[in-house]
Amino acid sequence: MAFTFDYDSAAHMERIKQELADSFDEELEMEIDESRLDNLLVDVLDHPEREQIERRTYFKELFRLQHELVRLQDWVQHKGLKVVVVFEGRDSAGKGGAIKRITQRLNPRVCRVAALPAPNERERTQWYFQRYAAHLPAAGEIVLFDRSWYNRAGVERVMGFCTETECEEFFRSAPEFERMLVRSGVILIKYWFSITDEEQQFRFNMRIHDPLKQWKLSPMDVESRSRWEAYTQAKEEMLERTHVPEAPWWVVEAVDKKKARLNCIAHLLDQIPYEDVPKSAVTLPERVRHDDYIRHSVPAEMHVPDRF
Repeated sequence: MAFTFDYDSAAHMERIKQELADSFDEELEMEIDESRLDNLLVDVLDHPEREQIERRTYFKELFRLQHELVRLQDWVQHKGLKVVVVFEGRDSAGKGGAIKRITQRLNPRVCRVAALPAPNERERTQWYFQRYAAHLPAAGEIVLFDRSWYNRAGVERVMGFCTETECEEFFRSAPEFERMLVRSGVILIKYWFSITDEEQQFRFNMRIHDPLKQWKLSPMDVESRSRWEAYTQAKEEMLERTHVPEAPWWVVEAVDKKKARLNCIAHLLDQIPYEDVPKSAVTLPERVRHDDYIRHSVPAEMHVPDRF
């Protein structure tokens, strides 16, 4: 006999509710963790309270937008689209948090994150865009760049990892590289996450004092604090010289992390017209049973201890 749900059963309805609640736990855990961070430095740093989006509204809108992202994902697959989203901004600006919320309920085989480490010896001798081009999407894929080729116009320039000649060549090449991507059918969207000097100071201090987050604060991040103005000048020139009609920059005000995530996701959805994809109804096949099948027990020593 085929297995079916008895939707009138109170027990089954309760089980379904539990499954839905479990699917939200990851987001809740992340938010609780961030709330813990926000309260961590009450006595350590003078940071004025600011008006934030109401928590219930945030979750309601986030889950609605994540549902739309799933629809977008289906459309990208159905139409064979190639989507690239670039996330740039100062250290601790909230790029990673936004990317997590975008990918949270998507298929990692369709939507993946490219977060490249510093180039190795061989990569430093390549054409600058070469190692980034290797991560571009095929048809039916979305790639989110957690930092991108714009490292050259930002951290590399400010920290002296490239020459002014190399940076100037980047400014000449980047718009042409992006125009070439767009002509080839890539949908290219670029976001800059913007925070204030005071907000970055606050977030860095949170990381310093929280052992669970100290790994996020690299020596490069620490050094960037003393070079705030140099980064500002580099950012302003970068936005001015690479803001082209084929691949414009979009600035996300990110002092309020929750608003920034919602605004970014909503804007991203607006950039790619999508529709529902027709799907065939899924019917589970009947469970095949064999009289001679015997399920063997797993040896006790192979079980993970049941501690909870």
